[in-house]
Amino acid sequence: MGGRFTDPGFTVHEFTGEVLVRCPACGGCALVLAQLGQEQEEDCWADRRKYARRRLRCSCGHTKDEVRAGQVLGGPLDPYFRLPLWLATECRGGRQLWAYNPAHLDLLENCIAAKLRERAVAPRSMSLVERLPSWMKSAGHCQEILRAIGRLRASLPQNRQAGRPADDAAAGTSAS
Repeated sequence: MGGRFTDPGFTVHEFTGEVLVRCPACGGCALVLAQLGQEQEEDCWADRRKYARRRLRCSCGHTKDEVRAGQVLGGPLDPYFRLPLWLATECRGGRQLWAYNPAHLDLLENCIAAKLRERAVAPRSMSLVERLPSWMKSAGHCQEILRAIGRLRASLPQNRQAGRPADDAAAGTSAS
């Protein structure tokens, strides 16, 4: 178990620039990317990013573009196409553990593994970490949740193993 975790103050919106989903065509791991214009990339206001065009792409060749007025956050579905997340599993008596991408998974793992969790001194009222359900923050469930995170990490394709910094994920930039 880790030592200290300081909440960086990220919101869930900051992890939606790159979302791993199950491809509707082949069932493999597909990627939903924000197609940000120059103005949106430079804009630090995350709410504007949620209106960006999204592109679904998979190694099987399946692609789809979509522009939606907003998103539906929370739960094991991607906020745009409403496809099942690649990083989702059952944990703690049927509850769902999920993450949008490796950076999101890293944040959850670092938070859950820490013996001491400190709140962020941030202008936001409720960060992603502050909004985690109590069953995830309970010390008694820590090992089970970390095992589930390990299963999710093992399911990642080789080119997606390492989490990127959240600011890159939030901006929707892609190394591939």
